[in-house]
Amino acid sequence: MSEPHMTTRTTALRFGYGTNGLTDLRLDDALALLADLGYDGVGLTLDHMHLDPLAPDLAARTGRVARRLGELGLGVTVETGARYVLDPRRKHGPSLLDTDPDGRAARTRLLIRAVHVAADLGAHAVHCFSGITPRDLTTDTTPTDTATAWKRLEESLTPVLEAAATARIPLAIEPEPGHLLATLADFHHLRRLLGDPGPHLLGLTLDIGHCQCLEPAAPADCVRDAAPWLRHVQIEDMRRGIHEHLPFGDGEIDFPPVLAALAATGYQGLTVVELPRHSHAGPELARASIEFLRSRTGTKGEPAP
Repeated sequence: MSEPHMTTRTTALRFGYGTNGLTDLRLDDALALLADLGYDGVGLTLDHMHLDPLAPDLAARTGRVARRLGELGLGVTVETGARYVLDPRRKHGPSLLDTDPDGRAARTRLLIRAVHVAADLGAHAVHCFSGITPRDLTTDTTPTDTATAWKRLEESLTPVLEAAATARIPLAIEPEPGHLLATLADFHHLRRLLGDPGPHLLGLTLDIGHCQCLEPAAPADCVRDAAPWLRHVQIEDMRRGIHEHLPFGDGEIDFPPVLAALAATGYQGLTVVELPRHSHAGPELARASIEFLRSRTGTKGEPAP
């Protein structure tokens, strides 16, 4: 199969901030903060405190958020990494790999709902991830075998991709340390399993910190390698081998080459700051983060000379 054409046109980067790092703020206050700070958009995690996907009147509430985004001039990506939105006792449970078919179906339904929300918001992608390979129910100690886990992921995502095709909203799956789909190589394995539906339908969420954490290539090289499939980008600092999202400057990443590589791909979606464990300091970190990113690029997200 041929790879998608990769543009080499340099574009100004569009920065956003994730609402999973602003959970102590009401959604309207979080959006106003980001607009005031000069962000271009928001990574909106559907959760009980921010556009709850399971509460009544979702369409009406989504419409209000869409209008507010328009008033503030903010773009949006819909993110689906809420910790306890489906199960109040299991972090990120149930997953697309769950041993219980009903659990897998619940996650699939949530992602389909996220696609519909994204369409109503005018989002440029819906983010998701595979989940951790669960224990085998027959032993309760050993992980489910790899082939079974990949089969479950393929089957669970197929209805989501069908909904995404109808809505014309790309799905952007994220390689996540510790998950079945953990690396860029795993992403390519999945797209082959699914018959290579194309980046307009099955794209990639590239987390720059995760590249530093576990990819064999440098983060800037990961950006170049992933460019044809990029549909969403998350960014934060991180250290090699330690999956801990850090404020800029607290980790090991050399950001100017990464940002220059990203701009050179022609990527036009949002590059969203991902600090989900720092909500207690969210407003200050949102300010410091946009200042950091601007200092490593031009004032409008263009590569620094």
